[in-house]
Amino acid sequence: MSDIIRLLPDSVANQIAAGEVIQRPASAVKELLENAVDAGATQIKLIVKEAGKTLIQVIDNGSGMTETDARMAFERHATSKLSKAEDLFSIRTKGFRGEAMASVAAVAQVEMRTRRKGEETGTRIEIEGTQVTSQEPTSCPEGTSISIKNLYFNIPARRNFLKSNAVETKHIIEEFQRVALAHPEIAFEMHQNGLEVHHLPVSSLRQRIVAVFGNGINENLVPLNELTSILNINGFVTKPDFAKKTRGDQYFFINQRYIRDPYLNHAVTNAYDQLLPPGSYPAYFLYIDLDPARIDINIHPTKTEVKFEDEKSIYAIIRSAVKHSLGQYSVAPALDFEQSTDFSIPYIPGNAPLPKAPTISINPNYNPFHSAGSQRSSTLGSWPTQSVIGEDERLFGQTDLPDESLEHKQTDNDLPLLQIDQRYIFAQQHAGFILLDQQAVHEKILYERYLAALTKQQGPSQQELFPKTLEVSPENALLLMELQQDIRALGFDVREFGKNTFVIHGVPADMYSGDAGDMIESLLEQFKQNNSVLKVDKRENLARSMARQFGIKAGAALSSGMLRDLINDWMQLGSPMHAPSGKMCSVHFTPDQLDRLFKK
Repeated sequence: MSDIIRLLPDSVANQIAAGEVIQRPASAVKELLENAVDAGATQIKLIVKEAGKTLIQVIDNGSGMTETDARMAFERHATSKLSKAEDLFSIRTKGFRGEAMASVAAVAQVEMRTRRKGEETGTRIEIEGTQVTSQEPTSCPEGTSISIKNLYFNIPARRNFLKSNAVETKHIIEEFQRVALAHPEIAFEMHQNGLEVHHLPVSSLRQRIVAVFGNGINENLVPLNELTSILNINGFVTKPDFAKKTRGDQYFFINQRYIRDPYLNHAVTNAYDQLLPPGSYPAYFLYIDLDPARIDINIHPTKTEVKFEDEKSIYAIIRSAVKHSLGQYSVAPALDFEQSTDFSIPYIPGNAPLPKAPTISINPNYNPFHSAGSQRSSTLGSWPTQSVIGEDERLFGQTDLPDESLEHKQTDNDLPLLQIDQRYIFAQQHAGFILLDQQAVHEKILYERYLAALTKQQGPSQQELFPKTLEVSPENALLLMELQQDIRALGFDVREFGKNTFVIHGVPADMYSGDAGDMIESLLEQFKQNNSVLKVDKRENLARSMARQFGIKAGAALSSGMLRDLINDWMQLGSPMHAPSGKMCSVHFTPDQLDRLFKK
């Protein structure tokens, strides 16, 4: 029997390694930026075209390379960072395995120009799919410029699995921001398709955070600085009022390396206990410095995960540091143990009316299960078979969807509606009753309405008396430009006004009153969150995001008119039983079911 085990060719081994290290264009961006940092650069420029599929170029003013080093940089496991195994436990550089450049060269067309400081000429190398096609002396600035062209040109199947340009650009911006936030002492630039996305001069850490995420975050940053025998931690957490519905702006850095760690994230969120409503997440930018021998960063190809020698102690320090910071800056509520147990709410004459004793009024003749209208509370109103549009038209509007038949649509004109715990709606029928989830029902109504508006590319808009200027992060600016046509169809009149700045001229006519800028930013965050967990197209994602953002929530008190409008709009839907999330909108109880429940 002949031998069957053999060594893989270098080209195949490099392509396999590239599948782990260079998972998408953003992975190549990360490796090039980190190499530039390791080279001692003080200025780094990133140029991207077509979300990195056509071009990724990083230019730095670092130390540059000799002709021999330039060639060796593309060999697998060739590195200047390690010489023995023990060096793994004293690493403070970004890269050390020597796989990145070999992996990039295996799946792209690469050109590198590099010159050492003080030398008259540099070196130019061209590589295509691991094959060096050209190497010659050249005239170039000091430092290094690497261009990656036509990523995955020789692996078309892998290229086909890349997401849309908007999604891939989002990942590139995230990687750029992580490196830029880790090194405020370095100037960074980023250009996408000829447009400047970021221009970040050398600055303090706070200035860098504000430059990346916009001026709105500045007043919400709470400084944090703790020195211990195990580690030092500094940075910023944000005030509870600045919490968002997504986890996007959460950053941990260990020895200036961005990491992901759910355990440490839990330490931070636990410090906000009882300060945030459910489903809200604080932003934070925390920088931990500790002995490299206490961690192992060589456990994942992308080096974004680490193992700690004593993670429980680190958890306790982070949690304590965050709580101390929030309390020190009077963000967290203070407990006064000298205060008496009586309620101490001062009344200041002239600033507020005198409190009134609560009163309770009841109707002794009210019976929700009685069919006679004369014995029904006057607050319940009726449930007509046609849509009732009255005092609350702005909240619910009208539904232009076909009125398809449903068994439960045929009802009397005067059956009661009750709101239960400001979350559910009781609706009586001759054959039992229906319980509805008010949030799910309204989200279903809005979802169908927004989907129809996106299909027709027209939606009612109400012009703002005073247009509002909105400044967003570069990532959200790109997303907003991509969605501009579709959100206009939904009623948002938003126009670009300079770098990362937009002017809101109009909002959907049936939108709740409130800050239009906050609503758009929340909409974008919801859209990004859906994008990461749902496999739906852009328009369905947008319709779901709008419905989720603007739907009434559990805990909202509804008047009798609102209840009537909500039920009538819901009944006109073709398939009203499930919300966009898949949750049930209603449950129907028949007398037979009730009999079985009560064992009759």
